[in-house]
Amino acid sequence: MPKFAGRQLSAIAVLFAALLTAFAERYGYHRDELYFLAAGRHLDWGYPDQPPLTPLLARAMAAIDANSLLLLRLPSIVAATFVVVAAGLMARELGGGRAAQVLASATVASAAMVLGVGHLLTTTSFDMAALALVCLLVLKLLRDPPADPRLWLGVGLVVGIGLQNKVLLIFPVAALVLALLLVGSRKVFATRYFPMAVGLAVVIWLPYLLWQAHNGWPQWGMSRAIAGGSSGTSDSPVAFVLLQFGLMGPLLVPLWACGLRRLWRDPRWRAFPVAYAVLFMVFAVSGGKAYYLGGMYPILLAAGAIPVADWLGSRRIRWAAVGSVIAVNTVGSAVLFLPVLPIAVLKDSPVLAINYDAGETIGWPQFVRRIAEVRATLGPDIAILTANSGEAGAIEHFGGEYELPTPHSGHNSYWWWGPPSDTATEIIAVGLDRDHLTRFFAEVDPVGRIDNGLGIDNDEQGQPLFVCRKPRALWSELWPQAKYLG
Repeated sequence: MPKFAGRQLSAIAVLFAALLTAFAERYGYHRDELYFLAAGRHLDWGYPDQPPLTPLLARAMAAIDANSLLLLRLPSIVAATFVVVAAGLMARELGGGRAAQVLASATVASAAMVLGVGHLLTTTSFDMAALALVCLLVLKLLRDPPADPRLWLGVGLVVGIGLQNKVLLIFPVAALVLALLLVGSRKVFATRYFPMAVGLAVVIWLPYLLWQAHNGWPQWGMSRAIAGGSSGTSDSPVAFVLLQFGLMGPLLVPLWACGLRRLWRDPRWRAFPVAYAVLFMVFAVSGGKAYYLGGMYPILLAAGAIPVADWLGSRRIRWAAVGSVIAVNTVGSAVLFLPVLPIAVLKDSPVLAINYDAGETIGWPQFVRRIAEVRATLGPDIAILTANSGEAGAIEHFGGEYELPTPHSGHNSYWWWGPPSDTATEIIAVGLDRDHLTRFFAEVDPVGRIDNGLGIDNDEQGQPLFVCRKPRALWSELWPQAKYLG
């Protein structure tokens, strides 16, 4: 086993975490973070669109300081930093020396997606970390001679916890098992610890599965809605393919392509490129988002770092050239996926067109203030109905200053949390179109639109505001019609 580049990987991890920390509190909350905070106030074994781990983390961070963005995002910073370190460890397992380990870790630290998911509290950061750890443990199990087969129990534990964060993890895990059966070392399964690992993962995941079964498997409906394009980050099949060249940064494409080739040429590791190919086809055909494949790139970059490091040798000019490429990739990734630019120049930059999430971290205090202005003209007993969970989460988080009531929405978990009171005869509706609202109310009067005052074109900018009166039935009767997933 090659020597471990512990000090170098630690230095890269510290610099990476410091970069994320430095920009953690710029701009503001992402819509999903506001939703996670709301879900954390309604802890359950499951939700229609996700397992409970990320809302639980949001609640834990909010219990320490409810208004600290840095603290809320700290778990993601830790998860993304682990992915950076894991890339170096994977390079070592694949036979790479210290130079290859450093190169693998540095390239992953510069990657656009890794910086992006490390910046926000998101299920994707923990999903990526879980898959990186699974790949690392499987590499150890595929050693010659193999490591202790009890490592399968570690795989089962990681998969079980990972599935309590995001169901998506089941796809790369299943693809890797299938690939090992097809082209890998099947003897790795010839131990009682493998079925024990499967059982352990299922037991940990079981409470969420029971919640889904009890509630009619809404996650399945959610998946179909995303595949149909209901998400702000949904991708067409063509976009899915093209975006693979940008997930880590275009400059890193030759490195991970080299990693694919190296893994394929060695029979011990061939299962990994096969698993990548299987996932690529499945997600492209089924309408998956481009980032669904992102968790596979750290091991490809780790594998590619080994022959590149060998080629670089001790030639300083070559290392300087490669270092410059990594530096340029880091700067480009940071500008696009971290809140580097001042908000005043953001609207005239290409950032919003490339990074959808950047726009969704801007304007929430103004959004809530605009709703409070409308409510102030109508009296204290009016209820609020929003188009989506992010809007409702924003009102819950920022509305206390204006004494706004708890909002309601038919979107995702908010529908499960219940309708307005049957005594509510006046509603401020946010982001819902008039035709939809006339199904529920006899009177629907426009009272303006949302304006963040910053010229930022995001999902809420320009959305209509209505005051609705005379509901056509009691809310307890109307509520089943308000339900929608997406």
